[in-house]
Amino acid sequence: MKNIRNFCIIAHIDHGKSTLADRLLDITGTVTAREAQAQLLDNMDLERERGITIKSHAIQMEYSYKGENYILNLIDTPGHVDFSYEVSRSILACEGALLVVDAAQSIQAQTISNLYLALENDLTIIPVLNKVDLPSANPEEVTDDIVDLLGCDAEEVIPASAKTGTGIKEIITAIIDRIPAPKGEPNAPLQALIFDSVYNPFRGVETYFRVLHGSISKGQNIKFMATGKSYFADEVGTLKLQQVPKKTIRTGDVGYLITGIKEAKDVKVGDTITDNKTPTTNMIEGFEDVKPMVFAGIYPIDNDDYEELRSSMEKLQLNDASLVFVPESSAALGFGFRCGFLGMLHLEIIQERLEREFNMTVITTVPNVSYHAYTNAEPDKLILVNNPTDLPDPSRLNRMEEPYIKATIITKSDFIGSIMSLCIDRRGQITNQTYLTPERVELTFDMPLAEIVFGFYDRLKTVSKGYASFDYSPIGMRESKLVKVDVLLNGKIVDALSALLHKDNAYEIGKKMCEKLRKLIPRQQFDIPIQAAIGAKIISRETVKALRKDVTAKCYGGDISRKRKLLEKQKKGKKRMRQVGNVEIPQEAFMAVLKLDD
Repeated sequence: MKNIRNFCIIAHIDHGKSTLADRLLDITGTVTAREAQAQLLDNMDLERERGITIKSHAIQMEYSYKGENYILNLIDTPGHVDFSYEVSRSILACEGALLVVDAAQSIQAQTISNLYLALENDLTIIPVLNKVDLPSANPEEVTDDIVDLLGCDAEEVIPASAKTGTGIKEIITAIIDRIPAPKGEPNAPLQALIFDSVYNPFRGVETYFRVLHGSISKGQNIKFMATGKSYFADEVGTLKLQQVPKKTIRTGDVGYLITGIKEAKDVKVGDTITDNKTPTTNMIEGFEDVKPMVFAGIYPIDNDDYEELRSSMEKLQLNDASLVFVPESSAALGFGFRCGFLGMLHLEIIQERLEREFNMTVITTVPNVSYHAYTNAEPDKLILVNNPTDLPDPSRLNRMEEPYIKATIITKSDFIGSIMSLCIDRRGQITNQTYLTPERVELTFDMPLAEIVFGFYDRLKTVSKGYASFDYSPIGMRESKLVKVDVLLNGKIVDALSALLHKDNAYEIGKKMCEKLRKLIPRQQFDIPIQAAIGAKIISRETVKALRKDVTAKCYGGDISRKRKLLEKQKKGKKRMRQVGNVEIPQEAFMAVLKLDD
């Protein structure tokens, strides 16, 4: 056990985390030259194209140092804020962390939030200054920033370049020297933490775990404590580039487990594995079910593809247990699903994977968040509102609550004014402002989650010229004045375009929605009124004018009453048409609502 080191790499997006992992695999000889490729641990096409880590990965390396052989377990973590629960479980499975900071970009929001997670779990932090070979690098200044942040000595910061391989040996040496060996009782009952799971179509769910106490052997009868289900360990082993089966995984080590589980929902990240006959009495703390934050409807473009979409979603859920969906129907779009996502990036990734892996082109409705409603009849009974159509009648409504987040924005001091006005426009309240250096500021806001769902991140990048980094964490529900805004086309409510909005913004957004739809809905033979309404009160109206034939063309000269008679006749025809006419809504109209600021 004294020769095992478990560590993870924490960094902001694009600070060179995956490239550093590649170099560590090269220097320890884990990967042969034939297997080597850039971003080796990011094995999904989407991860490579976007340059982000979506799923966490684990890999074991071996390295001999001063005549002794060491086992180094790297537990890779996703960098994006949507997957912060996965990051927290991965951190819990480690004793140390490499804090990677880009020498050109300095410390960013995600670096700080993941660092706090690591410090809460008492991890040993090894600061690494990456990309020192870049012409725009500023190593002295960024080293000072790291020293201020961590309170360490400047000598402890390792300058490196994951691209050229500079400083990689020093990083490995630091991992062995500075990170403590795992502690644990080899003879105690089995207690292992699940930090990830992957679905294999041939073998069922593969569970990745870290043994904290005791040991786990092939054929052992084990129990998952959160679900209460027991299984036989068909295979256990360690994770090299391929899986290496072993007889036993002992205290402090990381491995995989195959039990033939077919449902990804049965394996929960953060759960405790123990022996079925002699179970441990205490579960590992901090386990929680992942809760979706953003909800959207997903519908097939052709209603005949509904069953195909259902099977595609079920297959996706096998690989991604945090995706939640229930069937729903809409008058405008037919049958589809109401889906819950961890955040906007998660929504984008699911949509993209449906198109790539299953050839399903889908319509996504306006994303919204989950609200709490209370009625006058039962003021203490909570009604969960995931969809604007679930909202009780306004006359029966007592109060509503919406989820709030704590948003942390790190930016250059030049952009404070424009970022503050953006956040205050989005109903944010500033709670803190700290100067990290004379040039860099950390701003903290309390904001409604619903306000960051609509293009907030894009606006933030625009007003800060790309220099602001953003991170958020939920802080609970707060009472709010919300109203349901309906969109009516030709007098009929289009349920898929309904939205729950704050009372102060409802008129403004309703007006913008009508203007946007007027440009996108094709003209018909009759006038189409587009209205935004709160209850029975119309707050905005636009009209798509009719295509009309010039019926008076044949009247030249003569009495005006002849022209009037023809126009009246045309008017009656248009009125009759409008009563029976049906308006088709193009796909762009649903997406346009997301980009009202443009």
